[in-house]
Amino acid sequence: MQSDQHLVGLIGAGIGASLSPALHEREAARQGLRYEYRLLDIGELGVEPEQVGDLLGAARADGYSGLNVTHPCKRAVVEHLDELSPAAAQLEAVNTVVFHDGRAVGHNTDTTGFAESFRRGLADVALDRVVLLGAGGAGAAVAHAALSLGVDRLTIVDMEPEAARALAERMASDRAEPGDLYELADADGLIHATPVGMAAHPGLPLPAELLRPDLWVAEVVYRPLETELLRRARELGCRTLDGGGMAVFQAAGSFELFTGLEPDRDRMLADFAELAEPVGTR
Repeated sequence: MQSDQHLVGLIGAGIGASLSPALHEREAARQGLRYEYRLLDIGELGVEPEQVGDLLGAARADGYSGLNVTHPCKRAVVEHLDELSPAAAQLEAVNTVVFHDGRAVGHNTDTTGFAESFRRGLADVALDRVVLLGAGGAGAAVAHAALSLGVDRLTIVDMEPEAARALAERMASDRAEPGDLYELADADGLIHATPVGMAAHPGLPLPAELLRPDLWVAEVVYRPLETELLRRARELGCRTLDGGGMAVFQAAGSFELFTGLEPDRDRMLADFAELAEPVGTR
């Protein structure tokens, strides 16, 4: 029997600007649920990423229905779970934990969230050669999504080369390989999946001279919605995809896992558009 009352939360660092609470709570209210979404910022709590298991245990004891997990805990949380969905097991990264019958089950809705956003925003772009920058939890999900979208050759780049190699191996596909940013010279597109560009980590994640007008650029960061990378890319004339769609569609997937109810994704997109507006323009 489905419950009409849910307590959920988000574990991560620098998450004060997250729109997840509002996205979840608005959709829940429309569906007649009593729903509270809390932010559990490890920086404010004085908790290291490796201690995410302690937060998990406390949430389970407090009666949470589940948790979302973001940077830098998506991979650290895995060892503290009782079970993983097939996708989460392959990626070794989790962004959603559901508590059910005394068990903590890890899922990953980032993959489907990015794929749906990409289909809506960059459906007709070339996918022969794509560079993915970032081999962490978000990068793992996006790598899986990119291959499912039909990318023919995915070059994975990370400031830690071993992380890129390990992710390419986990993809278990001859279409994924580690490499470096200079592969962009022959690439059709760039997917950015590191924290650089977030409000807490401003800046460019790569030298601006590597961008060119015929390169499409997809971003996973959504706070701010226009990162420095997207701004530079748009100035050059690149086709771009911001991180807003991924944020909405992963949230919708998590909402369904927490509640067992199907969210209205278009309605949540409209919520996001309103919530993401600069305060002075509302």
